[in-house]
Amino acid sequence: MSQSFDIAVIGATGTVGETLVQILEERDFPVGNLHLLASSESAGHSVPFRGKNVRVREVDEFDFSKVQLVFFAAGPAVTLSFASRARAAGCSLIDLSGALPADEAPQVVPEANAQVLAGLKKPFQVSSPSPSATTLAVVLAPLLDVIDLQRINVTASLAVSAQGREAVTELARQTAELLNVRPLEPTFFDRQMAFNLLAQVGKPDEQGHTLLEKRLVRELRQVMSLPLLKISATCIQAPVFFGDSFSVTLQSSSAVDLAKVNAALEDAPGIELVEAGDYPTAVGDAVGQDVVYVGRVRSGVDDLSELNLWLTSDNVRKGAALNAVQVAELLIKDLL
Repeated sequence: MSQSFDIAVIGATGTVGETLVQILEERDFPVGNLHLLASSESAGHSVPFRGKNVRVREVDEFDFSKVQLVFFAAGPAVTLSFASRARAAGCSLIDLSGALPADEAPQVVPEANAQVLAGLKKPFQVSSPSPSATTLAVVLAPLLDVIDLQRINVTASLAVSAQGREAVTELARQTAELLNVRPLEPTFFDRQMAFNLLAQVGKPDEQGHTLLEKRLVRELRQVMSLPLLKISATCIQAPVFFGDSFSVTLQSSSAVDLAKVNAALEDAPGIELVEAGDYPTAVGDAVGQDVVYVGRVRSGVDDLSELNLWLTSDNVRKGAALNAVQVAELLIKDLL
């Protein structure tokens, strides 16, 4: 492709933003001028890109008419503050924060629902779902042809990087203190995170559900175009730096054909099916990789219409940054 595109990345010094820039380079995305943006606290830092260090500038001062596409890789508040400015300048955007309504910025996972991009008009406004919803959508998409899906139950064991760099630093500090037999004083987390599991990620609402759990349910229904699908989601915090893992149970209306399930997973893009008798792990397999690993494919103990799966993927890379770049690749190929 000879045409190049001027691009901005907001949140360029965060874990997702830095990885996004790295993937743009790895996949030889046709970037003309790259503008890296962040808050005033992070402005002045540099991020490597194509053999050079690109300086990060303040997003407040940026003129969005300079670029054709912007990635929003910061929090929801940043997206809500600057998305309208970007669109007013004629700039298309891909948001990773979940801040924009689905009717204004459809959730897209290329392996599951790339077709929704065809109905968009410039300037485009698209959302890249949460890493959990992205991972599940990649695996569910090929299975809808071989099972009559009625319900999903998922327990998501999330890496601390889901909460940003500060959470990663806190886990490292807690681990060092405990290994050196020093008193532990939690700061970012409200209790010990190292060598522990926390039953929730974020504060629950009056019904006991967290924002991440509700976002997972909402986005997965949107991506799969199954607005009435019953989904039960529990997100727990695992003492892992990078890489999410999921225990998933799918309920079908009839007995599940495991041979067809395995064949569908084997042939699907974005999936690495681990052979029976083995299983993948976040640290040993998923981190740094561009696929979702699937293992422990089995029927229920006493219910042949139940399908159980174990999934793991790199939440920052596959679940967030790569999905956003893949969406951008589709946009520039067919639309921009």
